[in-house]
Amino acid sequence: MSEQKSEQKLILRALAGETLPTPPIWMMRQAGRYLPEYRATREKAGDFLSLCYNSDLAAEVTLQPIRRYGFDAAILFADILLLPQALGADLWFVTGEGPRLSTTTTEDQLKALKDKDAIHEVLNPVYETVRILTSELPKETTLIGFAGAPWTVATYMIAGRGTKDQGPAHALKAENRAVFEGIIDLLTEGTIEYLSKQIDAGAEVVKLFDSWAGSLKGEDFDRYALEPAKKIITELKKRHPGIPVIAFPREAGDKYIGFAKATGADCVAIDDSVTAEWAAEHVQVDGCVQGNLASRHMVSGGQGLIDETRRIVKAFSKGPHIFNLGHGITPDADPDNVQLMVDTVRGD
Repeated sequence: MSEQKSEQKLILRALAGETLPTPPIWMMRQAGRYLPEYRATREKAGDFLSLCYNSDLAAEVTLQPIRRYGFDAAILFADILLLPQALGADLWFVTGEGPRLSTTTTEDQLKALKDKDAIHEVLNPVYETVRILTSELPKETTLIGFAGAPWTVATYMIAGRGTKDQGPAHALKAENRAVFEGIIDLLTEGTIEYLSKQIDAGAEVVKLFDSWAGSLKGEDFDRYALEPAKKIITELKKRHPGIPVIAFPREAGDKYIGFAKATGADCVAIDDSVTAEWAAEHVQVDGCVQGNLASRHMVSGGQGLIDETRRIVKAFSKGPHIFNLGHGITPDADPDNVQLMVDTVRGD
């Protein structure tokens, strides 16, 4: 192995297709409410949105899990709904209930949204957070930028909030396909601009979160999950040659198969509704896979956590793998269990 390659950050080596003896590790929502230091910083900020737009405090909470656990990557602290807010939607958070958005369901409401090039005035604090992190992160830690995928963000814009079955978005897709596709197209263009600016500011990898991809079936999955991801990834790689992209079409099931090749993603993150053994056989054959310990183990801990972590590491050991959860860590997780997971992965 060349000296240059051996010095490269572990996440970047895995994303380039290298099989490493110990998989690099980070965790979705690793900066969050399960950490007392995060809760203290959020209280200082006043509220969640103020924290997202305060570059110094957003950088601080991004750094907290790196200081505590030494993860191989830090993921920018922000929220997937900052983009629709930058496009002109009203956004607020209800304590204990989550985000609320002004709805976009008609042609007039769609036309009232801003152009994709107008988003940066609102999102400049996010880019500043990235710039701060590029100078403050340890040299071995990879900085990941991110955005929500168009379908997932659209479900919130259409319903005005999160829904269990994404019913309002499916209804609009059936009843007014032109408006629905207009929203998807605007979000696709906006996401390209947003992620491109994150990369300009110093993000070394970007991740596309399609948290509700699993509710799209058959041709709809291809049209509204796969195709927008392909457009975004193709354009980002055109503008930023060599930038690695992680795609997360959560609960895609069999649609995980071939997703990397079809979209150009360098890595497919998988949830825990599929087994690591299945994903190694069907998904890892095309390149790097990220995942997929069930988040509940961060609550329960113990030997179950150790056994599952070892099983996943073993299942993916013959190819490029980034260890992560199958979904974000939950607020009721025990920070000591996160340390146990890290120690188990690294064989400490």
